[in-house]
Amino acid sequence: MNRRIILTTAASLVIGVVAGTGIMMNDQAYQSVKQAVGGGTSNAVGQMDISSMDIETALQAVQEQRASLLEQQLNQQISDVQKRNEQIANMNNLLSDINNAKSQEAANGQYVLPDNVTSKLSEQGAGDASKTSYTKDELDKMSQDLKGKIDSLSNSQQMDMLRLQSLSNKRNEAFDTMTNFVKKMQDSRNSIIGNMR
Repeated sequence: MNRRIILTTAASLVIGVVAGTGIMMNDQAYQSVKQAVGGGTSNAVGQMDISSMDIETALQAVQEQRASLLEQQLNQQISDVQKRNEQIANMNNLLSDINNAKSQEAANGQYVLPDNVTSKLSEQGAGDASKTSYTKDELDKMSQDLKGKIDSLSNSQQMDMLRLQSLSNKRNEAFDTMTNFVKKMQDSRNSIIGNMR
């Protein structure tokens, strides 16, 4: 009875090793991976040449490249969100400067804005850089223009934040997939080595 179990185990081991080797050396499986990642005209994925790689290494390389590209997209999206936050902060500062000017005493119905504020307003398309004083109606119009631009940027920022969350989830998923793939490869190697003992 003991001999029968040993022979069955040895036969299973031999069949497993032969089947695993056959799968790893199967040209059709390699061609499928090649078509999935490169289209069949080249054995390169991005800057990598997968023609000399086995299937596991090629799949791992492709997954690493995917994770790296998602990381780059995520960093670019974070940079875009930070730039939009700076734009909103600058416009809020300009709005505050206009409100401060309106709260000051007007000379002959004209309100004076500091030079740096008028130049910043003209950069935003809300004021005239050649003017030094404005009427209350002009200041109100500039305030409304700035509020409209701030609202527009805030709406865009919400979309950016959704995209940022989506990219973050995809990046985490790519790293999880890569980690699971490496763990499965290691487990299968350990199993084969364990069966050979």
